[in-house]
Amino acid sequence: MSAIEDKVQAFSGNQTCNWRAEELIKSEEFRKEYATRPNVVTAEEMPWERSPDGMIKHLIHRNMNTPELCVEAYMLFLKGGERSGKHRHMWEELAFVVEGTGYDLHWDMQFDCQDKFIWEWAAEPRKFEWKQGDYIYVPPYTNHQSFATSDARVIVMSNRIIKDMGFDWIDQLERAPGF
Repeated sequence: MSAIEDKVQAFSGNQTCNWRAEELIKSEEFRKEYATRPNVVTAEEMPWERSPDGMIKHLIHRNMNTPELCVEAYMLFLKGGERSGKHRHMWEELAFVVEGTGYDLHWDMQFDCQDKFIWEWAAEPRKFEWKQGDYIYVPPYTNHQSFATSDARVIVMSNRIIKDMGFDWIDQLERAPGF
């Protein structure tokens, strides 16, 4: 295509919009509202949830309307002998063991892309034991589940940006008992 033909294409069509102008207005409104968000969330304001993964207390979540826009975090409470639900998601997860002991089972995802996408998980999980003060890393789309050998409290953190980019894929494979 020559430059002249390209110019004809560039000036073709007659549809119009106000998208950019609307974005500017939304940005102004957002900044005003954002300035009113709390920088401190008290323990009493953090909501509890009986979730498919077990009993959790949200520390930071998009629905809490705080200035934090990238991270989500919650505390998972497991009594000795309890387990969380088993799930997988497209984002990484990092967990800090505040108290207790236990272990995680991780079924790593094997990905291949030749003629088609191939998603398979390890038949046997890898076991990672943890105790107070340890960090646990969960790679993206790894099937995983936590087991407490004593009463445990674990802070689980993830990156909200991955969800906002269109990878809000989470599969609950098994619910925690009683949930």
